[in-house]
Amino acid sequence: MVSQKQPVYVLGVGMTKFIKPRGKVDYPELGFEAGVKAMLDAHINYDEVDQGIACYCYGDSTCGQRVFYQFGMTGIPVYNVNNNCSTGSTGLFMGRNMIAHGAADCVLVVGFEKMFPGSLQSFWQDRANPTGASGEMMRETRGVTKAPGAAQMFGNAGREHMEKYGSKIEDFAEIARVNHAHSKNNPYSQFRDEYTLSQVLESTMIHTPLTKLQCCPTSDGAAATVLVSQSFLDARPELKSQAILIAGQHMATDSPTLFNRSAIELIGYSMSELAAKTALAEANVSPDEIKVCELHDCFSANEMVTIEALGLAPRGKAHELIRKGGITYGGKVVINPSGGLISKGHPLGATGLAQCAELVWHMRGWANNRSVKDTTVALQHNLGLGGAVVVTVYKRADGKAASDVGDEEVGKWTGLSYNPAVQAKGFTSAQVDKVRSRKARSEWALQDTEKKVEARF
Repeated sequence: MVSQKQPVYVLGVGMTKFIKPRGKVDYPELGFEAGVKAMLDAHINYDEVDQGIACYCYGDSTCGQRVFYQFGMTGIPVYNVNNNCSTGSTGLFMGRNMIAHGAADCVLVVGFEKMFPGSLQSFWQDRANPTGASGEMMRETRGVTKAPGAAQMFGNAGREHMEKYGSKIEDFAEIARVNHAHSKNNPYSQFRDEYTLSQVLESTMIHTPLTKLQCCPTSDGAAATVLVSQSFLDARPELKSQAILIAGQHMATDSPTLFNRSAIELIGYSMSELAAKTALAEANVSPDEIKVCELHDCFSANEMVTIEALGLAPRGKAHELIRKGGITYGGKVVINPSGGLISKGHPLGATGLAQCAELVWHMRGWANNRSVKDTTVALQHNLGLGGAVVVTVYKRADGKAASDVGDEEVGKWTGLSYNPAVQAKGFTSAQVDKVRSRKARSEWALQDTEKKVEARF
């Protein structure tokens, strides 16, 4: 029996620009920047943080402490989380549970990733691959090509959708075209170029129906979130206008349908469906009420099938929604206003928290150059094969629809003199000093990270 949950709010968010993985920026620097920005946004000092959660896939076992010690060495628990591509939102889910069940009042979640160029790969060759059973099922049902394994698995799901429901190659390309178009308004996006449908279709074929411009890139980057309890927020009534309620959330893993020989099931359709239904029910929200959605579009094929798993279109009808312009401005729901993984980038540990930041900015009314009128609820979907998925539903603390707040007003409110939702900037030494621990800071732990961040801006 699960005890009654207390309300949990997102009080602060922050992120770095997502960049190509060229080894020029290390993870302590990335995590530090995102964490500082989130605490500045939340108007808190690290001494107020009860627990810390570090989210990353590639790195040694206590990378989280290496990042968090820069904020302060206050002795709080720091958890290191690795859950494939859903790592960031797994940390978000953990933080919410800590607060909801009374274990903390303020949790800082930082996701970061320093990746290698090229497609994802396994570094452990002397033990079983965690997705090995899925790989064998793919081999048995669809065969194996020389294309990157993830592209094959998701591309095969696209092929099955075409075979069963009549979607066309052009429908998958349109998903990518829309996401690339959206990214031009996101200052944190790795790519901000707009493409025509023809350009998407004519880019290098990776694994039919997926061309290169329909596949997310590997990326370096970080994002962070400050989660707080009702009592923490009540003690700071002046911050209630920026607090966004996690109205519903669910994390799910796979059911036996994963291995029922369906390529769509092999990429976690059923667990996404379960997570969405449960989170929406907790929030008392219908899929038809969703006007903004950040969806895990690692490949356009995943967006196609996940639109249906989330209930944004009936099963087998996502392509009809796409053809009507239903996934962009002026349509039924704006999916991935950030540009999504396809264009914004996909630093694995940061992705779920970057999705959170994007939706929080929308719900506050700060995403002025990409806002969606009359938004009362926003939906987040973050998937990891292997498998885990987290779906989160956001509402404003006051229950009202978001309305645009001018950039100048946001700049005054934040004390940053700019709107972080529409401008990606650094921070000053004075701002860093404001959020670092006052009682337990170590300059040795910080080393020269602060100077490196400042040098990039």
